[in-house]
Amino acid sequence: MSVIAEIIDTLEYKVEKLFTKSKALEKNNQDLRLELNKAVQIIQKQSEEIEALKKQYETLKIANSLLGSDNNKRETKLKINSLIREIDYCIAQLSD
Repeated sequence: MSVIAEIIDTLEYKVEKLFTKSKALEKNNQDLRLELNKAVQIIQKQSEEIEALKKQYETLKIANSLLGSDNNKRETKLKINSLIREIDYCIAQLSD
């Protein structure tokens, strides 16, 4: 009978050890999820900043070209032509 008691004690010990390990893994999982959420937020914020900087860069390129720089003249002319087409379209819409 003492053999059965030893087996039961060993089994209880192992189950308790598994339960403790499971709790630790759950906490670790929760911590990792929080860290992942923070990382996602940081990435999203950085992506938004990158897009804003790209737009600012394009604006500065156009402004630089308008000031007489030879660089990016083609892009500036294309942008101006695009704006003129948009203005013409708006005028046509108002005329109707």
